[in-house]
Amino acid sequence: MSLIDNLQFDQNGLIPAIAQDWIDGSILMMAWMNKESLTKTLESGQVHYWSRSRKELWHKGKTSGHFQILKGIMADCDLDTLLLSIEQVGSISCHTGKRSCFFRDLETSQDCPQPPSDACSELFRVIENRKINPEEGSYTNSLLKEGDNKILKKIGEETAEFVMACKDQEPVEIANEAADLVFHLQVALSHQNVSWTEVQKILVKRRGGPRRNQS
Repeated sequence: MSLIDNLQFDQNGLIPAIAQDWIDGSILMMAWMNKESLTKTLESGQVHYWSRSRKELWHKGKTSGHFQILKGIMADCDLDTLLLSIEQVGSISCHTGKRSCFFRDLETSQDCPQPPSDACSELFRVIENRKINPEEGSYTNSLLKEGDNKILKKIGEETAEFVMACKDQEPVEIANEAADLVFHLQVALSHQNVSWTEVQKILVKRRGGPRRNQS
């Protein structure tokens, strides 16, 4: 018997499914699945939900082009909720055009920043936004404007400061210098038109890979 047969579908034969970005962990949306949509998802590698309003199979992205590529799927401890690890094509999961369906603040009813994922991904999005929409007095924009010479010089300086903090065995300073180094590294990536996601994908590929020889 497969795990699917043990899932706790509700009285309508449905089970809630939460879609989560496979790279940075952002919660993107929640929808419903039945056995048919779940089976179709597993067979095709693209996420299919069940539309309660239309009462039919819903191939996510078929109309918009914002397909969800399945990377993994898990059930919770009670087997009554699914967590889909997905790659969101076009980085838009919500019908409103936003990356995530979760953007309304419960207390103010106003739009709020995208739900938190990992801090590094959020930081890179800020840097990319500065690149597209420069702000007067922005340190990030000053680096991007001066280009490689300034950016790479700062990476060298921050690397040296990180090394010295490690040599001095100062945990707080080590963390601060590491944060500075990551920021300047991401500015360099943005300037070279290399996304942080590409770096994360490489790290994911290396996870569980062959061990490097020690020298």
